[in-house]
This record gives sequence, structure tokens and C-alpha cells, in this order.
Amino acid sequence: MDIADWRLKIDELDRRLVDLLSQRAQAAIEIGRLKRNTNLPIYEPDRERIVFENVTTLNRGPLPERDLVRIFERIMDVMRNIQKDEMVASVKPARSKSEFDSEVND
Repeated sequence: MDIADWRLKIDELDRRLVDLLSQRAQAAIEIGRLKRNTNLPIYEPDRERIVFENVTTLNRGPLPERDLVRIFERIMDVMRNIQKDEMVASVKPARSKSEFDSEVND
């Protein structure tokens, strides 16, 4: 394979990664809802440690373990932020319209 072929392969892998990350984000949203309803914390260090153990056990290279853990640290950081955003969005009070809103005065 030449460089163009390898780049096409990377493009396809990126498409698959985006799909998998989207699925993971949806799962994080659902978990966030469950946490909100049961008053569980968003940050669970024991669970994160289990994720790191799982992915390092699955790793067959060539990605070094420390780099794989760094990638998953970032993924979980983003997923925590998604959960936080979900929790904040769900508790925002509905804002009523007033005479000061542009839509009301138009």
C-alpha cells in the first residue's frame, strides 16, 4: 500500500472512531441521567481505574500503554463534561417571557 491507501484506511478508521465515540457519549448521557436521579457523583475514580485496567489489558500495541491511558483520560474527561452539561440543562428553570424580551416586543 502507498501513502494514499494508508490515508484512506485512516479516514475509514476515523469514521468508525467517530461512530463509537458518539455511542459512548450517548451511554454517558444515559448514565448521567441515572446518576442525577439517584444523586450519585459524576466523578467516580474507582470506575475510571477499572476502565484503565480494561483498556491496558486489551492493548496489543503498537500504542504504548501510557499513551493509551492518556487518550482514555481525555475521553473520560469529555464524557464527564457531557454528564455535567446534561445535569445543568435538566435543572435550569424555565425562563418566562417578559416585555423586555425582543420576541415579545416585536
